[in-house]
Amino acid sequence: MTKYDNLINGEWVSFGNYNDNVNPSDTNDVIGSYSYGDADSVAHAVEAAQAARDSWANSTPQARHDLLDAVGNALAARSSEFGALLAREEGKTLAEGVGETMRASQVFKFFAGEALRVAGELQTSVRPDIDVEITREPVGIVGLITPWNFPIAIPAWKIAPALAYGNCVILKPADLTPACAHVIATLLHENGCPAGVFNLVMGRGSTVGEAIVTHPDIDAISFTGSVGTGHHIAEVCGKMQKKVQLEMGGKNPMVVLDDADLSVAVSACLNGTFFSTGQRCTASSRLIVQEGIHDAFVAELSKQMQALKVGDARDPDTQIGPVVDEKQLKSNLEYIELARKEAGEVIGGERLELDAPGFYQAPALFLGTDNSMRINREEIFGPCGSVLKVADLEEAISVANDTDFGLSAGICTTSLKSARTFKRRAEAGMVMVNLPTAGVDYHVPFGGRKGSSFGPREQGRYAVEFYTTVKTSYVFAG
Repeated sequence: MTKYDNLINGEWVSFGNYNDNVNPSDTNDVIGSYSYGDADSVAHAVEAAQAARDSWANSTPQARHDLLDAVGNALAARSSEFGALLAREEGKTLAEGVGETMRASQVFKFFAGEALRVAGELQTSVRPDIDVEITREPVGIVGLITPWNFPIAIPAWKIAPALAYGNCVILKPADLTPACAHVIATLLHENGCPAGVFNLVMGRGSTVGEAIVTHPDIDAISFTGSVGTGHHIAEVCGKMQKKVQLEMGGKNPMVVLDDADLSVAVSACLNGTFFSTGQRCTASSRLIVQEGIHDAFVAELSKQMQALKVGDARDPDTQIGPVVDEKQLKSNLEYIELARKEAGEVIGGERLELDAPGFYQAPALFLGTDNSMRINREEIFGPCGSVLKVADLEEAISVANDTDFGLSAGICTTSLKSARTFKRRAEAGMVMVNLPTAGVDYHVPFGGRKGSSFGPREQGRYAVEFYTTVKTSYVFAG
């Protein structure tokens, strides 16, 4: 079995503690054995980053551009290979794996360009003969903690801006999906990333993640993951006065009005609710349907949902891959049982036994639900959707906003007036009209409101707000 080590100070380092990375489509298939670190490993990585931080912060924009552009090109050139690895490791379909790899490539190439466009301002002082200059500088050393559901795209959209703006990085990927992060580390190393500028420390969140968050010499933390962990990180960073950026989840509404194009609505909800096995923080988990179209919508959505092919993620014909692991599958099945108690009617949702041992679940639709039920308050993070019947747009908006989360929201309608009203009143960071709530562009800001997000936005030019700090300089000409 191939063993994979951590990257610290430009060298591959083993800590002697290896953990097997298992394919959720076939648990007999072990992808590799990955070396897990601990608090001492993080300390070693911080020392390396401290030694490199000044030279990297003062490097030319061209040097940073060239590194990121090379990694972006390598990801694109090998997207089929890395997409297949992603499918094997996380359970996304092959098409989704290749698509996510291409997204990572686009992110690196976008921020390669941004490295050349770090702008400042020259202001005229209110006092005579004084010039005012406003510049952006790197934050310093940034700790990045990434989840398992987008194991190559989310590391990319944190690493690329961090490096573009001159920061040093310590990355801890999810312990369920280290292989994709290891790919990015390898490409950075092979394309000349200076020693200590980027460091990969794999391991458990309770040890490696906690050590990154609490280390006094790490200046900022960007985290994507669970609400509970995010709240803990916010508390620690607040006490230590670290800059913090959190993406924590959603319970995203998709409104379907009576005037919606039924085929468009069903297509958007099928994609947003069930694709990627529902393991997206932007998934459409609450389908809020006006009563006039409700029955036709439920009939067509349930028909198409039950026709989806669940299977091995590596099979090109598979439409829904496995759940990521046994723990997540067990949680999904518990929510499905809860839905039977709370709502009464559940279509699908059973555990599936296929040719190879894996974590397979049929997609599930919950009918007759209301917004007070736990299944509509808590993030399930599986291929499960609830249908809530409403009378009109006003009730739909009220139900959509009645949640602790505010990441993404959508509406299917042919009325420009209704779409405009919903866009303005939806309490979410992102709003989709006649599109799935999941699926975003890489060059625009990503993030939400309320319990979904905290701190500056990710992605696009807005990433500069988190990965840089502002300096104001005054000069008296004499």
